Amino acid sequence: MDRGVLYIVGTPIGNLSDITIRALDTLNSVDVILAEDTRQTLKLLNHFKIEKKLISYHRHNENDKINQVVSMLDDGKNLALVSDAGMPIISDPGQNLIKYLIKNEYEVVVIPGVTALITGIVKSGLDSTRFTFEGFLSINKKQRNERLKSLVNETRTMIFYEAPHKILATLKDMLNILGNRNICIARELTKIHEEYIHTTFKEAIEKIEKDGIRGEIVLLIEGVNEDVLKEKEQDEINSIDSKELVLKYINDGISKKEAIKMVAKQKGVNKNEVYQECIDI
Repeated sequence: MDRGVLYIVGTPIGNLSDITIRALDTLNSVDVILAEDTRQTLKLLNHFKIEKKLISYHRHNENDKINQVVSMLDDGKNLALVSDAGMPIISDPGQNLIKYLIKNEYEVVVIPGVTALITGIVKSGLDSTRFTFEGFLSINKKQRNERLKSLVNETRTMIFYEAPHKILATLKDMLNILGNRNICIARELTKIHEEYIHTTFKEAIEKIEKDGIRGEIVLLIEGVNEDVLKEKEQDEINSIDSKELVLKYINDGISKKEAIKMVAKQKGVNKNEVYQECIDI
């Protein structure tokens, strides 16, 4: 018997009209649907008059369910994996399953659909040529702040997902660590109360403290200007003594001669000047 196929099916993130014909055809044709929340998926299926067996497949039971999924595929059953909204796997369960199936040469087919991060960036007004998706930050304050510190010099637009009850604390941490930036808060995407708020950290904090905010949020943040970053890096280099920099490079395994050349170039001075400062090394 031939193995079954697992279909990764994108579903609407709000407006049910955004579902594709291919997604509907797939959901109608498979034997079983793996759903992050069966109650949420049932609403979608009922709307389109689709009757299928649903199996709960979420973050807390993912590893326990892999054997069951594999067994069904081995029996020739075709399965669909859906999340509550948007594309599965993106900040949703299923990644471990997909890794296992690919490694063991099962057939996996992607049925593309709406994704909140792409929907958000196209109307954010921020640079969409290059961006980085960070998903949800850790709920642990120390881990969250460590991650934000690692993004201080990120030049690409940064995209985060955030819940409304956590957004204020997140914005305050970001302001403190990243400095005031241009941002876009995209909320309730494709739904009746869809809203794009083009603002800054400071203005957003003031507004939310006053009026509150509802709905699932895509938070988009302007990256550091590359010219500003270069100036910052140059200022840091200029603030370090030439001899100290040469010693650092030597400790990294670079020869003294090459280290002197590098430091002279970085500081924009004659290499003989750096050589005289480092003659006793």
